[in-house]
Amino acid sequence: MSVRYITDRTDGSAGELVAPERGGELVEDMSSLAEAILEQIADAVIFADATGTIRRWNHAATALFGYSAAEARGQQLDLIIPEHLRAAHWRGFEAAMTHGVMKLQGRPTLTRATHQTGRRLYVEMTFALVQGQAGGAARGAVAVARDVTERMEQQRADARRDRSR
Repeated sequence: MSVRYITDRTDGSAGELVAPERGGELVEDMSSLAEAILEQIADAVIFADATGTIRRWNHAATALFGYSAAEARGQQLDLIIPEHLRAAHWRGFEAAMTHGVMKLQGRPTLTRATHQTGRRLYVEMTFALVQGQAGGAARGAVAVARDVTERMEQQRADARRDRSR
C-alpha cells in the first residue's frame, strides 16, 4: 500500500497520511500519532513558549519531576530549575529567543533540577529551539530530559571511596 502525506491543511493542524488506493482513507492522523509518541516515550518532554511558560508536559515529565501536566502547564520553568541556576538559565533562554540560536542545541547536558518534593535531581537534557513557520521567530524551546541521579550519586560515592584508599 502506498501512503501519501497531505500537508495542505488550512487550519494549521498537522497533516495526515492518506492511502490513495483506499479512496483517500485516513491511515493515521499525524497529530494523534505525535501525541501518542510524546506520551509513551520514556524521556521527559517539556515545551515552553517564548516567555518560558510550560505549554507541553508529557507523562515522563510527571514521573521525573512529580508535577502532573495540569500542575505544570501554565507555570514558568522555574518550577523545576533550582534557585541558584535560574539567573543563568533565563539569560541563556532570553538570548536564544532573541537571537534564534541556542548554545546547547542538541548536545546532551548534565544539569540539576528540582522535584516537586524539593529533592534535587541530576538530569541529562537536550534542548532545541522550536521555530515558527518558514524559519520565523522562535516559538519556544523543547527539552528532553532523563534522570541520571542514581548514576551520578554512584559515581560520587565511588570517587569518595577511591580518595579514602
